Amino acid sequence: MARKSAKFNFEDALENLEELVEAMEDGELSLEESLKAFEQGIKLTRECQAALESAEQKVQLLVSTDDIPESEPFEEDEGEDADEDTD
Repeated sequence: MARKSAKFNFEDALENLEELVEAMEDGELSLEESLKAFEQGIKLTRECQAALESAEQKVQLLVSTDDIPESEPFEEDEGEDADEDTD
């Protein structure tokens, strides 16, 4: 778990991902090197996606703090029953 304690840097990860893509597009990597680059690229992509999702959640929380929504009961069949009765 010590590895996870390192601070993730989105910009660095994105730059590394771009470098991997360029290296693979050049076509000068061996098959083994290409597979390793692809694996690293997938890992970086997932980390970037997680960071973006986290940032999006933070933005949603910040935007919604002024307008605190009221909870309402969820009525699942209300719309479906209305459509069925009109047929």
